[in-house]
Amino acid sequence: MNWLETIRTGLDAVRSHRMRSGLTVLGILIGIAAVMLTVGLGLGAQAQISQQINSLGSNLLIITPGSVTSSSGVRGGSGSASTLTETDATALASKVVAPDIAAVAPTVQRSESLTAGTSNWTTTVVGTTPDWTTVRARTVDSGRFLTGQDITDHAAVAVLAATTAQQLFGARDAVGETVTVNGVPLTVTGVLKAAGSTSVANEDDQAVVPLSTASQRLFGGASRTSVQSIYLQAQSSDRLSAAYQEADSELSALHHVRAPASADFTITSQQSILNTATSITQTLTVLLGGIAGISLLVGGVGVMNIMLVSVTERIREIGLRKALGATPRMIRRQFMVEASVLGLAGGVLGVLLGAVAGAGLSKLISQPIVFSATATLGALAVAVAIGLVFGVYPASRAARLAPIEALRSE
Repeated sequence: MNWLETIRTGLDAVRSHRMRSGLTVLGILIGIAAVMLTVGLGLGAQAQISQQINSLGSNLLIITPGSVTSSSGVRGGSGSASTLTETDATALASKVVAPDIAAVAPTVQRSESLTAGTSNWTTTVVGTTPDWTTVRARTVDSGRFLTGQDITDHAAVAVLAATTAQQLFGARDAVGETVTVNGVPLTVTGVLKAAGSTSVANEDDQAVVPLSTASQRLFGGASRTSVQSIYLQAQSSDRLSAAYQEADSELSALHHVRAPASADFTITSQQSILNTATSITQTLTVLLGGIAGISLLVGGVGVMNIMLVSVTERIREIGLRKALGATPRMIRRQFMVEASVLGLAGGVLGVLLGAVAGAGLSKLISQPIVFSATATLGALAVAVAIGLVFGVYPASRAARLAPIEALRSE
C-alpha cells in the first residue's frame, strides 16, 4: 500500500464515523483557538505598551531626582527630592560635555485649575523649554510653540493640548484666547496635535508654559531653580548608551557623587522601560498560554481514545489486511495518518475560530489582538503533532495484532 492509498483509506475511516471524528476535532479546535487568543492578547498588549512608551519620544532618557528624608526621619519616595536644577539641564545641553545628546528638556509640573471665561478645567500644567516638542516627539496643530524669548521674558503664554483646548473653548480656535492659572492670565499661542493617552497619563490633557513662567510666576516655592525631571534625546538609538554615560558622568561631577550607590538622581532609558514592560507581558502570555494549552492536552487524549476505539472496532479488518500481506509498518502508518488528519482538521478550524473570535473580542474589549504568521503555523504544527503523538500507541497496538487472533476475534 503506497502513501496515496494510505491517505485515502485514512480519510475514508474518518468520514465513516463523522460524529465521533467531529467531537475529537472539537477538542483540538477549542485548544488551538484558546492558545491563539491568549498569545494574540499577549502580543497585542506588548505592541500597545511599545506604542505607548514610544509615544513619549524616541531615543529617550529620563532623569529624575532622588528621595528626600524629613526631619522626623520619614523618607519620601524616589523623585521627592529637589536635587535636579536648570543648571544641570544647561550643562547636559552642551555639545562639548555631551556630544551624543541631541536635545534636553527640563520640566516641572503640577495639577492646576485653568479658567477661560465661564469655563474651567483642571489639568496638568507643564513648565518646560522649546526643545520639549523635539524630545517628546510632539507637534503643534495650530499656532506656535514656546520660544527661547518666552523663557527669557518669563512670558505669560501657554500651549494647550487638544483635549484641554476642547474642554475650555469647545469647537472654536483657542489660539489668541486667554486662560487664567493661579490668577495669572496666559495667552494661548498654540494647540498641540493629538497624541493619544498612555497607561500613565493622557498626553492630550495638559497645558505647556515656559519653564521660567511656571517656576517664578505660577508655582513658586522655596527652590525656584529645581526641576522635577529632565528629558534627554540621544542623537540616535545606537548612541543611546553613550548619551546615558555622558549624562551620568556629568551629573555625578556636578553633584559630587563619589559612588553610584550615593547618586541623588536616577537615569532611566526608554529601552529599559520597554524591556521591563515586555518581560512582564511575556511572562503573563506564557502563563495564560500554558493554561490554555491544557485544553490541547485534553484534545490529544481524546484523539488517543478515539483511535483506541477504532482499533478495537476494526480488529477483523486489521487481521484481514495482515493476512493479505500488509506489514505492521503499513498498519501503523494507516492509523497514524488517521490521527494526523484529525489533528490537522482541528488545527485548521481552531486557527479560523481564533482569528474570527480575536477580531470580535478586540472590538469588544478595545484591546488589540495580534496574530503572527509564526504563531499560526506553529499552532497547525502543534495540532498535527498532537495527532501523531497521541496516535502512536493505538497505531502500535494495531500493528502488533496477530493476523489469526484478529480474524477469529469475532
